[in-house]
Amino acid sequence: MTDQTEEQTAPVTTGEDSGTTVQPTDKNVEETTKKLENMTTSFSIWPPSQRTRDAVIKRLIETLSDKSVLSDRYGVIPSDEAAGVARSIEEEAFSAVPASVADGNDGIEILQSYSKEISKRMLDLVKSRSVESVNNGATVDATADDGSKDEESSTAEA
Repeated sequence: MTDQTEEQTAPVTTGEDSGTTVQPTDKNVEETTKKLENMTTSFSIWPPSQRTRDAVIKRLIETLSDKSVLSDRYGVIPSDEAAGVARSIEEEAFSAVPASVADGNDGIEILQSYSKEISKRMLDLVKSRSVESVNNGATVDATADDGSKDEESSTAEA
C-alpha cells in the first residue's frame, strides 16, 4: 500500500530539460475538481450535425452502389442515381423521426429511430427496384424464349 501512495505523490517533472518539478497537493486536486464540477459542457446526440448527416449519405451511396451483401441480393444502383436516392432517404428519415422522441434527455431513442427509418427506407427501395427488374427481366426472358423456340421449331421442320 505504501508503494502505491508513494507513486501517487511522487514529484512530476514539467518538461524534459526544464528541471522544474511540481509536487501534487490536495489543494491542486481540489482546484481541479472544482473546475471540472463548474464546467457546463453538454453532449447531445440529437440532432446530428450536418457533417454527420453527410457521412450517413456517403455511406448510403457506398452501400447502394458498391458490391455488398445488399447488392448481391438486390443489385447495384449506379453511383449517380444512388447519390440522389441516398439524399432523399436521409432527408425523409430525418423528417420522419417523431418530435416527441426528440424531447428525451440523451437522444439515444431518436437516434435509433432515425437509423431504423434509414434502414427501412433503403430496404424498401432496393426491394422495389428488384421487383421492377424481375418484372422487366421476365418480360424480356419470355420474348427471348419464344423467339428461340420459333427458331428451333422452324429448324426442325426444315
